[in-house]
Amino acid sequence: MTSNPISSRIHGPILLVSAVFLVVVMPWLNSCGLIADFTLNLWGKYLCYGIMAVAIDLLWGFTGLLCLGQALFFSLGGYMMGMHLMLMIGKLGQYKSDLPDFMVFLGHTTLPGFWQAFHSFPFALAMVFLVPGLLALVFGYLAFRSRIKGVYFSILTQALTYGAALLFFRNDLLMGGNNGFTDFRTLLGSDLRIASTQRILYICTALLLVAVVAGCKWLTNSRFGLIQRAIRDSENRVLFSGYATANFKLFIFVTSAMIAATAGALYVPQVGIINPSEMTPEKSLEAVVWVALGGRGSLYGPVLGAVSVNALKSWASRAYPDLWLIILGGSFVLVVMFMPNGIIGIPAQFAAWAARRRNRDATTAAAPANRVTDP
Repeated sequence: MTSNPISSRIHGPILLVSAVFLVVVMPWLNSCGLIADFTLNLWGKYLCYGIMAVAIDLLWGFTGLLCLGQALFFSLGGYMMGMHLMLMIGKLGQYKSDLPDFMVFLGHTTLPGFWQAFHSFPFALAMVFLVPGLLALVFGYLAFRSRIKGVYFSILTQALTYGAALLFFRNDLLMGGNNGFTDFRTLLGSDLRIASTQRILYICTALLLVAVVAGCKWLTNSRFGLIQRAIRDSENRVLFSGYATANFKLFIFVTSAMIAATAGALYVPQVGIINPSEMTPEKSLEAVVWVALGGRGSLYGPVLGAVSVNALKSWASRAYPDLWLIILGGSFVLVVMFMPNGIIGIPAQFAAWAARRRNRDATTAAAPANRVTDP
């Protein structure tokens, strides 16, 4: 997928305006009462999904690795932050105990050792990066050193996600079981139930999205990005050129996992819940659809796809709850058939169509002048 100069000229100003609107204008409108708190909170959720979509695109669109396990890394980041938030509830919970409510319900009287350090916010923040990052490092090392790629890599990542979801559904893991974590109260001493705290979390999410897109844009435009796309297009040629492609893919896989995890860490305090259903294979498949609809290999398209699909889902779930999956599937089929570059590629697609039309008209007009007639 090569960049289109017309598309770049169109996208640049639009992206700058979009960033200012998301980071500055929307919070200001919310503080003025022109945007409801619920709406801002909903958009915070959309932007978290947008960050995860960029992480998928970094793997799939630029490296050719279709990962069906990004929801696992997203959820692990959420769980690491959720553990800290659960401990901050204290005696404000239903059972008036220093232990999280689900532990009291299961009959526990002391806090498990691996929970102790999560009283510290810096430790929890470090775990947001380390736990998903280490899992991606171990899994990616084994997969890439074994030369696993293509559909087999996708199946393995899906199996990893499914296995982790089954594990987190178990109560004896002491991670909330089927219900997960919820009823959060405070973060860094701020009440999560008040509008100003949620506004700050939204701003942090919007800033992170802008930083992730800018960082990934820089990376993909660098010499590293050229090798990355070469691996996507023909890994064997890159290997014959002397590059260790496994190391490149491992770096991208771990980076993508940590990006998705940070999105999950911001998702949890804004949505107010995290449970194993967020890491099921269906969630990863849905995220892949966001990227495909928005435009794979563009970085901006996945954000547009994630926001558009989830906004459509919020509307369809209220208006036509029984038809949502049909709407999503129909949209995916239409994009695959008629918009191969996704929503973000529509301007370039129209420009190319107009250019072909002009060339055809010019050829038709010149034909009579070039025709040779017999005397």
